[in-house]
Amino acid sequence: MTETDTQAPKIEFPCERYPIKVIGEAGEGFHELVIEVIQRHAPDFDATSLVARDSRTGRFLSVQVLITATGIEQLQAINADLRATGRVHMVL
Repeated sequence: MTETDTQAPKIEFPCERYPIKVIGEAGEGFHELVIEVIQRHAPDFDATSLVARDSRTGRFLSVQVLITATGIEQLQAINADLRATGRVHMVL
């Protein structure tokens, strides 16, 4: 394996249609919470791009959104704010 095989792919910013998947416990207001946090960091976010899926048991909910990512700082801030809500288990 070469050194380039182990490096993460480079993202060129701005990156349109950058997917963010948020997983948390299903419950009232989860969609709205995700939208609120995303819009804080990506004001041009189109909420109609949101796709939600329940887990097999219905305990968890995954919400995927598409944003125009402007930089790594923006993505880190989104991740931190989503986790700080206490309702999000994972951000991919």
